[in-house]
Formats: sequence, C-alpha cells, structure tokens
Amino acid sequence: MVEIQNVTKKYGKLVANESISMTVKDGEMAVLLGPNGAGKSTLIKSVCGLLRFDGSIMIDGHENHTVRAKRMLGYVPEIPAMFGMLTVYEHLEFIAKAYKLENWKNLADELLARLELEDKAKKLGKELSKGMQQKVSICCALLHKPKAVIFDEPLVGLDPHAIRELKSLIAELKSSGASLIVSTHMIETMEDNWDTTYIMQHGKVRASADRASLDSTSLESLYFSITEGGEK
Repeated sequence: MVEIQNVTKKYGKLVANESISMTVKDGEMAVLLGPNGAGKSTLIKSVCGLLRFDGSIMIDGHENHTVRAKRMLGYVPEIPAMFGMLTVYEHLEFIAKAYKLENWKNLADELLARLELEDKAKKLGKELSKGMQQKVSICCALLHKPKAVIFDEPLVGLDPHAIRELKSLIAELKSSGASLIVSTHMIETMEDNWDTTYIMQHGKVRASADRASLDSTSLESLYFSITEGGEK
C-alpha cells in the first residue's frame, strides 16, 4: 500500500504540489493524469524519496525514505538513467547486488526475453536508443519483485510489442497484490487496468474517481471535462 498524506513541495515561492493526499491499496492501480506542469512528476519523485517535501508518504507502513520502504519500491522514471559503460546485463547484476538478491537470473532472463532485449544483453548503455533504455529501466525496476511500483510516462518511446508486454506486466503485478501508480499522457492505454484516477492541475488534485463511479464515462472524457472545464 502507498499512503500519501498532505504532501506539499515548494521550489522557492513556486508550489509544485499542494496538500496532496491519496491511498493506493494492494492490488490497485492509480493513474495520475494532468497537463504538463501539473505536478505529477514532482509527486512521483517525492514518493520515490528523490525530493524533500512536507507531509507523509508511507510504503507498506514504512516511511518512504527508509531502507525497508526502498526495498519494496520499484521506479521507472520518465527519462531513463543508465550507466553508459555498463552493459544491459551488468545493469541487472548491479540491481541484484544492491538488493542482495538470490536466484535472480531466471527472472532477469525472462524480463529480457519479454521485452526483446536478449540480443542486447552485451550492449553498453550508451549504445542503446531511448526506447531500449526504457525497456532496461523496466527490467531493473521489477527485478527485486517490488510490492509498490511507480511508473512515470513508461510507454513513451516503446514499440508496440513492448507496450503490449508492459501492459501485461502491469496486469500481473496487480494480480500479485502490488500497488501501482502510473503517470501518463497516453490515457487510452490505461483504460483496461486502472482502479482509481487522480487528475492534477496547478499542483493540486482537481478530481479523483474510481472505475465504478464513472459508469460509462471514459477516463479520457473525465480528464478533459476537468482540465478544459474552465476552472482555474
């Protein structure tokens, strides 16, 4: 479970997030929607412990900056951050050593196969395209079998096969009981798996809804009714 309570993040006088609260239960997927500059990435970085903030963020009952919380968290950033002189497989070895994983190689091979990276295992990070780097980020985020996974625009740069596989992985993570937060502009790609949506604008959550409450209303329709409804 991911619990966010009254989180505020300021950059000087700029309020990037203002008193944001949300809870993502085990086996749930929350989708963050909003225009550029709405504060989605700032919130995600706060959840992942990359920014200081006011408020409280708990990962499965542990404060998000603690080692126990970080061991339970997987993070796929919007912009992949790879070591240029490490191979694809060495990135997975690095994760395995950092988390002190045992018997991880079968899962590593499975993830590489599903994202069509087997033939890139010996390629250096600096030799990969943006899409390939994104695939490696996904593999690294899932290798330690996290209980909560945060995706920041995970589909950008992916080919159709990788998009299909990632959507399957997300469904499998939900079924296993993981808590998922996905920030995306590709609204239609999340229609199958989402449970709750939070629509952000100007650093605030402007609206939230669960799937049942929308009846026949699509996620896309709700998004545009809020962000283009004229309210400031």
